Amino acid sequence: MILSSLLNAGYSLENSVKESLVELRLLYEKDNLIIKEFEYICQLIYMNISVERAFDDLAYRSRCEDIRSFAKVLRIAKRSGGELESIIAHTVGVIGDKVRIKEEIITMTAAKRFEQKVMNIFPLLIVLYIDLSSPGFFNIMYTTIIGRVCMSFGLAVYLLAIYISKRLLNIEV
Repeated sequence: MILSSLLNAGYSLENSVKESLVELRLLYEKDNLIIKEFEYICQLIYMNISVERAFDDLAYRSRCEDIRSFAKVLRIAKRSGGELESIIAHTVGVIGDKVRIKEEIITMTAAKRFEQKVMNIFPLLIVLYIDLSSPGFFNIMYTTIIGRVCMSFGLAVYLLAIYISKRLLNIEV
């Protein structure tokens, strides 16, 4: 967002990155990761490495899909000579929307995630309660072949239910 604003103000891409570092230092603590990364990008720029290559390097090191797509858009926009300011502003908007949607999904599924954890633990607590309150109640389930098959089947269904519930709540944006 800062980079886009500085480009709209008329700064070149290289100067926008350098000035972004100044602004980021006002917003974040000294040892924040974004500060360190922008310092590294500025060092690369001072060594006459292009901004596009510096962001490509950041994308490679971070392995973040959003940074990778931003670096790709930056490289294409710079090479094609398009309206860099509007392209970067649009890309930042899309990435920001994606982050907001992710946060909304996490917020909306927080209660269900807690419910999932409770439901995953509940069968174990029931078995433990029965075993402690009625010793010997499960002996037939552990000593006979049919009991072992039933308990193994129950364990498999229990593990499958845990797997399915985790998959249901793992929403990708």
